[in-house]
Amino acid sequence: MTEPVLKVRNLTTPLRIGNQIFHVVDNVSFDLYLGKTLAIVGESGCGKSLTALSILRILPEPPCLKPQGEVIYQGQNLLALPEKKMRSIRGKKIAMIFQNPATALNPVYTIGNQLLEVIELHLGLVEEEAEQRAISALEEVGIPEPHRRINDYPHQLSGGMKQRVMIAMALLCEPDVLIADEPTTALDVTIQKQVLDLMRDLQKKRGMALLLITHDMGVVGEMADEVIVMYTSQAVERGNRQEVFEKSAHPYTIGLFASRPDPEKKEKKLHPIPGSVPRLNEYPEGCRFHNRCPYAMPKCKEGAVPSFAVGRQEHQALCLLHDGTEESKKRWQTKSY
Repeated sequence: MTEPVLKVRNLTTPLRIGNQIFHVVDNVSFDLYLGKTLAIVGESGCGKSLTALSILRILPEPPCLKPQGEVIYQGQNLLALPEKKMRSIRGKKIAMIFQNPATALNPVYTIGNQLLEVIELHLGLVEEEAEQRAISALEEVGIPEPHRRINDYPHQLSGGMKQRVMIAMALLCEPDVLIADEPTTALDVTIQKQVLDLMRDLQKKRGMALLLITHDMGVVGEMADEVIVMYTSQAVERGNRQEVFEKSAHPYTIGLFASRPDPEKKEKKLHPIPGSVPRLNEYPEGCRFHNRCPYAMPKCKEGAVPSFAVGRQEHQALCLLHDGTEESKKRWQTKSY
C-alpha cells in the first residue's frame, strides 16, 4: 500500500473555559492518501470542523490551547512547526474550502483581488501572469465569462458561484490535501450535485487527497472511500465506506442510518436517536453515547472505552459491544434499532 500523504495521530485539542480544560477534539487518528477521499461524518457539534481547523492550526488561541499529538506531512509534524513555516504550507500544500462561502469571501474586495492575493503569496506571480492564472482557475471550476467575473464582488455571485470561487482559490496552488468543510450545506439540491461532481472531477484530475466533512450520509455514500463517524469529540467508528454502511458496528452509526428516510423501505416512519448531543462540559463518564444507546450495559457507564477491530482490521468501533464477552455478544444480538 502506498504511503499516506498526511498522517494524523492522537490529535487532541484542549479548550479552556474558566479554570477548566475540555477536549474539543479527543485522540483522533487517521491517514489521507492521494486520490482518495476520507469523510468525517456526525451531528453538529461533534468536533468535525474543529478537527480540520486543528490540522491547519487556525483555531483561536485562547480559548483553544495548542493542539497535541502529531500531524505528519512530508516527514514533519505540522503541530510543532514555527508559524512562518506553517504559513508556507497552509493554503499551498494543504488547502481548505470553508463551510459558508458568503462569509469566507471578503465582501469589500473583488473576486480577482482575493485570488491574486493567494497567487502572489504562494506562487510568486504578478501582474498579467497572475491575472491570467486567476482567470484560468475560474474557468476550470466552470464559472462563465471568467475574464469579466474576476472584477465582480462576492455579493454579485450566487451561492453556487461563490462556492466555485472558493474551490478555485483552494486549488490555485495544486495542493496535496484539500479539506472541504460542509461544502454543499448552503446550496440547493441541484447546485449541491454540481459542486460535488466538480470536486470529484478535479480530484481525479489532480490526484489530491480529500478530507470531506459532512453530516449528510448521502454525500458520504457518493464521495467517500473511507469513513470516520464522530460523536462528542471522538472518532467512534472508522472503516471503508462499504464496511461502515453495510456492517455498522457502533450504535451511534446504526442510529444515524435508522434516522434517515429510505424510499425503498416499506415502513416510512423515521426512527430518530433519542436525546441530544451533550454539551462539552456535560460529557458522561464511560461511553459518551451510553445515555442515548439502546444497547447500553452497566459496564458502559464507567471507565475509558477502547477501540475494537470489527471484522477487517481497518474497521474499528469505540464500543464495548465488541469486547468479545458473552454479555456483549448477547446484547448485540438484540438489534434494538
